[in-house]
Amino acid sequence: MKYKIGLFLLFVYTFFCEAKPPQLTARDVKNKLEEVLKAHVYHKTFTPELMQRTLQNFLDELDPTKSYLLEEEVAQWTNPSEDILQRALFGFRNSDFSIFHEIHATFVKAIDRRNVIEEEIAQRELPKGIKSEEFKNLTWTATAEELVERLLRIKALQLEAAEKLGNDTRDRFVQRLQKRRLNREQEFTGGLPDEQHKIVLAYVLKAATAALDAHTNYFTPTEANQFMIQVQQRLFGIGAQLRDDLDGLSIVRILENSPASMSNKVKINDKIIAVDHEPVVGMEITEAVELIRGEKGTPVSLTILRENSNAPSRETEKLEIELVRNEVVLEETRLEANLEPYGDGIIAHLKLFSFYQDAKNSSAIDIRKALEQIKKDHLLKGVVLDLRSNAGGLLTQAVNVTGLFMNKGIVVSVKDSTGRLQHLREIEGKPVWEGPILCLVNRASASAAEIVAQTLQDYGRAIVIGDAHTFGKGSFQTFTLDAVSNPKVNPQGEYKVTRGRYYTVSGKSPQLTGVLSDIIVPGILSELDIGEQFAKFPLENDQIEPHFDDDLADVTPFHRIQLGPSYKYNLQTPLTTYNAYMDTLKKNSHLRIETNKNYQSFLTEIHNKNFDAEPIDLFGQSDLQLVETFNVMKDLIFLMNASK
Repeated sequence: MKYKIGLFLLFVYTFFCEAKPPQLTARDVKNKLEEVLKAHVYHKTFTPELMQRTLQNFLDELDPTKSYLLEEEVAQWTNPSEDILQRALFGFRNSDFSIFHEIHATFVKAIDRRNVIEEEIAQRELPKGIKSEEFKNLTWTATAEELVERLLRIKALQLEAAEKLGNDTRDRFVQRLQKRRLNREQEFTGGLPDEQHKIVLAYVLKAATAALDAHTNYFTPTEANQFMIQVQQRLFGIGAQLRDDLDGLSIVRILENSPASMSNKVKINDKIIAVDHEPVVGMEITEAVELIRGEKGTPVSLTILRENSNAPSRETEKLEIELVRNEVVLEETRLEANLEPYGDGIIAHLKLFSFYQDAKNSSAIDIRKALEQIKKDHLLKGVVLDLRSNAGGLLTQAVNVTGLFMNKGIVVSVKDSTGRLQHLREIEGKPVWEGPILCLVNRASASAAEIVAQTLQDYGRAIVIGDAHTFGKGSFQTFTLDAVSNPKVNPQGEYKVTRGRYYTVSGKSPQLTGVLSDIIVPGILSELDIGEQFAKFPLENDQIEPHFDDDLADVTPFHRIQLGPSYKYNLQTPLTTYNAYMDTLKKNSHLRIETNKNYQSFLTEIHNKNFDAEPIDLFGQSDLQLVETFNVMKDLIFLMNASK
């Protein structure tokens, strides 16, 4: 049954910088932490272990590249004594976060030292042949001399990358890097004392929530807005992608059916220098974007510079342009459907970027529409559901998408901190496609994507193909915002908390292990250290009983009587359709990959993790992993037809 259990979120998410501090007080921080602990699947009180994690996280938030602070300056917090831990815990209970203000004060002094070092190394010769691998798992340097050497090596790596950029000169790239560094430092050193106090409190919340597990997080208002865009894949604005060019924001892309495209007033390479007559030159790009976004139907005035290519000296003219904001749906980051000819029909390639939903559309609705149209226009022989690098989304959408390819039955089970087990079911039993399916995955396929792949694998409805395993996120989170009915962001910020684990119908959870591919076809990510197993504080894996035979035990007796007879008819049973062909499919795929010189060269490159040199050459193929997946599907269709 497609139960709605709040807003279940299954995302892998990264933070970005905040333009203005959230409106927090110390009491707010205490209250929010208590709310998070009450909801969390495992941690219910703040322990010394969690406090030690929080102190470490706070330092990592301030200095993630270990390029400001020295080992001796952080030692008392990285290896805290019992007295420091108890003092910090006492502070949490009494809304006193002074210990974090002390760390912040130390960091501010380190910023001053960093600026002196930057001036010193500006004229120094840079080392050669620096690899990004050496900056993994960094620790703080022991001396100022070691810090200088680290900064030199970081700068050398950055400048080597700059020389590979086509449109940016080396000096311009250096200026951009410097601007971003100075803007971030200004966040910690500038503004009124009250603003600095709020910034520290925001980072305390970030550090404390992240100490609970890898996916519990606090979001500043700006981050919460961005997270909602990721959930819904839509926003309200003008529909232009911008690049910070130091002297303004250049328009590098205009989205179709957006105010920017439909007005014909703006062009690619136009440079925005003011929004509603407020200058944006030198402003953090996230802050400038927030000025451009706004409520649907409201006007926004842009001051732009446009180069007149027809003028002899390519003169620049200044224009005042007014656009009316509207909803911008990021269609290209939702679903992409392509066709691969095969015999007298086609194979459908459906690339699903996330599990999204808004008031009008959803991932399940869009896939159904796409497949119905394809079946109307072509002889559909097979479906490749491409979930590579799909970071997840809404749990209900994972259920609905899975339901497009199966009859009635349990799709996923969720277990919360009380041990209560609840099943989410497909109850309609009207699959849009009952033929061959390959689920294409990689190491970045996570959460909701893993539910779909593993459930279809459990029922024997799909063969999972791609990297050896997926990301391995088997937990679910709830967000304090509702993506559909109440998306207004709290000025104090929002939070996402891990409420429990999820399991597919076989009783397995992909937590830590990921979904295991039936046929391994390596891709660009197959050798990288990506996944839950590399997270800071991941939950452990566990398992429950299989639930192929659904007894509706979690449904109330009244609803069980109502649902029972109709639901029990035509339940999805585990299929063995692909079993007879699996050995042949694996053997053929292995042989093709082994004898393909291009593929073997590609595999050598990714095995060596040679990502710092020239970009990996795909040897004339845009996507070797996808090409081989099509080959496997063609083998499968042939074998199934031959067996008939």
